[in-house]
Amino acid sequence: MAANLSWSAFGKATELRQRILFAIGLLIVYRLGTFIPVPGIDSIALREFVESASTGIGGILQMFTGGAIGRMAIFALGIMPYISASIIVQLMTAMVPQLEQLKKEGDAGRKKINQYTRYGTVILATFQAYALAASIEAGDLATDPGLFFRVSTIITLVGGTMFLMWLGEQITARGIGNGISLIIFVGIIAELPAAIAQFLAQGRAGSISPAVIVGVMVMVVAVIAFIVFVERALRKIHIQYPRRQVGMKMYGGESSHLPVKLNPSGVIPVIFASSLLLLPTTISTFSGTQGSGIMNTILAYFGQGQPLYLLFFAAMIIFFSYFYTANVAFKTDEVADNLKNQNGFVPGIRPGAKTAEYLDYVVNRLLAVGSVYLVAVALLPEILRSQLNIPFYFGGTSVLIVVSVTMDTINQVQSHMLAHQYEGLIEKSKLRGKGSRKGKTKKGPSRR
Repeated sequence: MAANLSWSAFGKATELRQRILFAIGLLIVYRLGTFIPVPGIDSIALREFVESASTGIGGILQMFTGGAIGRMAIFALGIMPYISASIIVQLMTAMVPQLEQLKKEGDAGRKKINQYTRYGTVILATFQAYALAASIEAGDLATDPGLFFRVSTIITLVGGTMFLMWLGEQITARGIGNGISLIIFVGIIAELPAAIAQFLAQGRAGSISPAVIVGVMVMVVAVIAFIVFVERALRKIHIQYPRRQVGMKMYGGESSHLPVKLNPSGVIPVIFASSLLLLPTTISTFSGTQGSGIMNTILAYFGQGQPLYLLFFAAMIIFFSYFYTANVAFKTDEVADNLKNQNGFVPGIRPGAKTAEYLDYVVNRLLAVGSVYLVAVALLPEILRSQLNIPFYFGGTSVLIVVSVTMDTINQVQSHMLAHQYEGLIEKSKLRGKGSRKGKTKKGPSRR
């Protein structure tokens, strides 16, 4: 069935086409918002500052905000406050019994947890917006500093973040793909041509040798191929269904498999870890040399390419790989209960708690490899990039996000197209059944 996916089938899938157009339309709105500046910013001084800070930690902020923070646009905070609030709420859900009970209440509890996440987003965005406004004033980037500038900047930035959060939720619910991941994906892709042009210009100027340029291109292609290979790797767990007799007929007895990805959490651990690393730098990026001594010390030890930065980044990726898989991506208890309710079992394993323990054992072994894969993809290019002074957009984090989000979106498109084809087959079978019934006319009684 997957081999029959074509442009003609896509043209017939009206609902899928509407979902894609809806998602593209909202992403265009997001990109337009990255060019609307916050009022009261000295554009000339801001441009000079961004050019001087683009090679440092400010380049990472530029990448994750789609260039909005470099233009000090209304989306300068990006979607990172929402991701940070999601991390905090999910951690509290695992530790606070009341929130854990809410999580088990189904849709009502999930809506309540989402509401708490939104409240946390407002609080985090407010603190970050205030720190950013104060840092802009300290860096002499504001045309008319004062209380009015701070209040207007806070309202604008917090409103922009909440609007981005709403856009992401709408894309997930009514569009295609994960809305939050797509927003980050579009921000990286939109700034990629300028990064490539800058990289090639450095090669023409002689600051980067041609061998380094070729090596970087080969590295990017190799990383993409490796990501695609690992993201499609599966561990198939054999599932057996017993035979049962209903009346005079026998049902069941067939076997199937439960697919478990080598990296069940996808790109989420890298995004979560990056958001935690960007939390202090978002506050201090615009403070320059006038920042506090403690913040400058933290940034010195956790600067791009520093050993503590790489160690903390790797530890956070591994932690969120296990945490997100156990709480969101693959809940072994729920999978074991579903198998038990469907009379399915793993050969040699008792249904219920023993099956959950076996699934935990398998998933933990897979995550031991999957988390190391995420760390390798995220850190090895980062080390080379910091040593060779190449743009942030060629780093492992950006490549991993772009490739993973692209694969996930393509898989969802294929799922919608397959569902549409199945619906078409069912409708054809119904029409054929009606036609065969219409062809059979009742014969009258024969005359003798």
